[in-house]
Amino acid sequence: MPLIMEDSINVDDLFGEPSSLDLGLPSPVSTKGLAKRLDEMRLSGCCQKIAWSRQGCIAYVSQDGLRVNIRHLRCQPSVGKWVLSDETSSLPVTEAHGGLPLVHLLWNETGSELAVLDSSGRLSIYTITTALNQIAGQRQATFDPDDDGNQVVGIMWLNAQRSVHAFHQAAKRNGRWVYSPFRRRPVGPFHPANKPSLICVTRSGHIRLVYQNPDNKWAEISAELKNTGYSDKLLTHAAIVATPASIIIATHSLCRRICLYRVLITWDPAHWDPSQNKPGLPPQPFPVPSFRFVHCKVEMPCDVLSTNHNVGENTDGFQPYLYNLTRLEIIPGPLEIPAGSAAGPWIVAVFSSPLHAVPDEPGQQGPASVIVRWQLDTAPQALHPKFDEVVSKRNTNIQAKPKLELRRLEDIYLDRHVVSIDCIEYGNTVAVTHEDSSIAFYDQKTMTLLSGLQDTNTVTSLAQAGFHYPLESSTLYVGFSPNACVATVLDRDWQMQLRFMEHSFGAEDGRYDENKLSAALASLALTFCRGCGSDVNTDDILVIALRQLSPEAETTFVNEIYRALPINCNFTEEQDKLMNHAYIPRCLSLQAALGFKSRYKPRSLTSAIPWAILNLRHASMLFAFFFQYNRGAAPEPHDPDVLRMVFGNTKWALEFLHYILNGLFDLADDLENTFNNPEVFAQSVKSTASLPLVIVLSSMSRAFLRFICRGLRGIYAGYATTTTLSGDARVYYAEVCQTLDSSPVRIDVYEKFLAGVDSAVRHAYQAAAFGEAERPGPEKDLLVHARIQPVFIPAVAAILRQTIPALKPEIDRMAIYLGDYGWLGFGDDPRTEVYRRTRDVDVLKKVPLRRAITPAGHGNESANGEPARYHHNNAPASQMVRRRRCVRCCEVTGDTSFPRTLLAFRMVLKLGLLRSCLCGGMLTIEPGTGENTGNQAQSQIGNGHAQPSSTHQHSNPSRTPAMVNV
Repeated sequence: MPLIMEDSINVDDLFGEPSSLDLGLPSPVSTKGLAKRLDEMRLSGCCQKIAWSRQGCIAYVSQDGLRVNIRHLRCQPSVGKWVLSDETSSLPVTEAHGGLPLVHLLWNETGSELAVLDSSGRLSIYTITTALNQIAGQRQATFDPDDDGNQVVGIMWLNAQRSVHAFHQAAKRNGRWVYSPFRRRPVGPFHPANKPSLICVTRSGHIRLVYQNPDNKWAEISAELKNTGYSDKLLTHAAIVATPASIIIATHSLCRRICLYRVLITWDPAHWDPSQNKPGLPPQPFPVPSFRFVHCKVEMPCDVLSTNHNVGENTDGFQPYLYNLTRLEIIPGPLEIPAGSAAGPWIVAVFSSPLHAVPDEPGQQGPASVIVRWQLDTAPQALHPKFDEVVSKRNTNIQAKPKLELRRLEDIYLDRHVVSIDCIEYGNTVAVTHEDSSIAFYDQKTMTLLSGLQDTNTVTSLAQAGFHYPLESSTLYVGFSPNACVATVLDRDWQMQLRFMEHSFGAEDGRYDENKLSAALASLALTFCRGCGSDVNTDDILVIALRQLSPEAETTFVNEIYRALPINCNFTEEQDKLMNHAYIPRCLSLQAALGFKSRYKPRSLTSAIPWAILNLRHASMLFAFFFQYNRGAAPEPHDPDVLRMVFGNTKWALEFLHYILNGLFDLADDLENTFNNPEVFAQSVKSTASLPLVIVLSSMSRAFLRFICRGLRGIYAGYATTTTLSGDARVYYAEVCQTLDSSPVRIDVYEKFLAGVDSAVRHAYQAAAFGEAERPGPEKDLLVHARIQPVFIPAVAAILRQTIPALKPEIDRMAIYLGDYGWLGFGDDPRTEVYRRTRDVDVLKKVPLRRAITPAGHGNESANGEPARYHHNNAPASQMVRRRRCVRCCEVTGDTSFPRTLLAFRMVLKLGLLRSCLCGGMLTIEPGTGENTGNQAQSQIGNGHAQPSSTHQHSNPSRTPAMVNV
């Protein structure tokens, strides 16, 4: 009799529809993806398909495994909502690996370099160039052989040699939060030339050090690990961690054994200084590394699940031999602990059972995953007492080398499969992600589950303060944001989803628990300060604040940040400290972003104040570095590209000064009738929402205005003494001086005005007996709340009644009054709104840009954030404009490539504008705005520079600058 299947009988015909039998079995779709994920985790320790850079770039492998796509968080210009960007496919990665499946991604510590591994162990390295969504190749995968034994099972980037500011915790004392900062030293080894380098462990048991030489060429060394030279001891997993004394490596082999190694990396020479390469002398040799194996732990059998450890109830069907290692990690000692109290690292191994390990009796299965831990300790190695009886003539003081000891810790049993273990929040928290999308947080030091806030008076991390990830779609791969506030996950359909941390704030019946709310805000402030100290992107914290906090809570959050860093807002005396203050621009950027609604709506006053100060700071630093980097250079001391930027910022600075004076003149006219009534005058000043008044009252912005005036005066004076200018440099320099000459107010008059304001504020402080300790309060109120405290009222009266009227004989009041300040973007008048919707201004060069042209059908917004009706859909690709847009403030710049000269590159690098906006947000290439690169793109877009007067005349400096054809 023929078999049923041989006659092609449909089984569904026998039993009806496939869904008609409800046998209580899991859905095939839900288990298929998980089974594949568990299998790849069992076979290799390098199988991470998504990684989030500390600079904000999200890289992930495509579903076919052949490409790497790039995405990032961004603020939508038209509505001000934060979303995930469209994906950008990285073609260099696909070409470099020649169609081999990509298996692992890893960013370095700073988040600028990305390592990509394929299934044959070939390694390629890429770096973020001038935009967050634009990466360039540094090392090609073709350098490595296509060999199965070369497959990488463990990888780690070496740390950068830089110390950072860190914070241990926040503790409430006398009703206020006190933050404990300290300086964290970097953990070596380091590349002597501070170049990128990484360590790999291969399946055949070799350790590789891949490093970049000072000439940007890549090299590597390799060595064989001990106890791995046998054919039956191929490695499946390797974990690597840097400690102050050495590199610790833990490996797992097919024989189910774990080995532990301590390795030293030495460089010859140990130091490399490029300044020592002098003409006429032979160049100093490049550093060359070497390995030295200090210690090897005897292999440890990995059948740990068969030991006498309690696995809970219902363990009759528990079968340890079914469990396989799926994750091996070495968790370093806590990074955020002051010196003298650091603990050693510990090893964590995750053992998982296959799906439906006991299909006949599912109720008797053991835990889905088991976390096994060992504490790594260093102990002195004692010799046998008999050795004391041996007399040595050469050495009577023999000291044995310390040995590594593994101390078994308590196991953790889970009823869900673990798909990822990540050390987050700067080493303070361990995140364990399960296949059902749940994420559990554990204290790094004790591995205690952080299930909620127990102590409302001490905060160490977001998770400890009660933040958590709600359950959402299934998860196979997860990548945490730089501060772990947001997670990107790839689900079983390989779709990327954003997940945001949430906090209930103890809400009951619409009310909040003040203690829990206060602790949550303190934890956000603590995380923000840690990100600032480590120079990490903080957009994820901003997104959480916008999603979770009320306007009142946002203000409290900003106040906590100023207290934690700490920032003294009083700069009436020590003004020069402003130029090099690292945290002030970070705080100003956060404040400006919290009040940003869209590019087409005016900012609130509390957002406009920090945004204006950020722009003033940019101009101040530009003028300062302009003199610094052009002093003594030859043969042409002034770079034309730099002078274009100086010209645009000169125009912007003068227009902003005119805008300030015009606003103060209008305010003096409006309040003239109240001058003789102090009470009415004081009340009118307090209720006045005047950006110009707050800008001149604040010592911070007033100092930047003074720096700008000093820089403009120096630029004008320098032109008369410059004799080596030629070509475009001379034309642009002449344009700058012509702009200054045609200004309705001379620079010395501005300086006299600022001196008058300074005097009025100082006298007001003295009259109120405000010393250095009392002045930061009202100064901070100006910056954070836009509130004018009573101590400033006499100063305002002096400014409006004496300082402003004294300027009238020395200025062209009519030219200032008729000026069009819409392009500055600070007003709420119809002219400013029209300008916002129809034109863009280069945020770095301060020159108007032509509206970008995008291909037909690209999204609902143009590159400007304009509606689709503004698209020039029939334009050829050669006419498309490339530009970069800031993901945070949504402003644009026409520069999309590296500066063309060394002087310009040094200037941009010093200003921090290579990849980021003046607000600190990262810049991205606008999607669909052309594919031109290099010099060709520069020639077509004109570099986004203002054109000199030989092509565009600006006869009236008080009017809006001419439209630059960019």
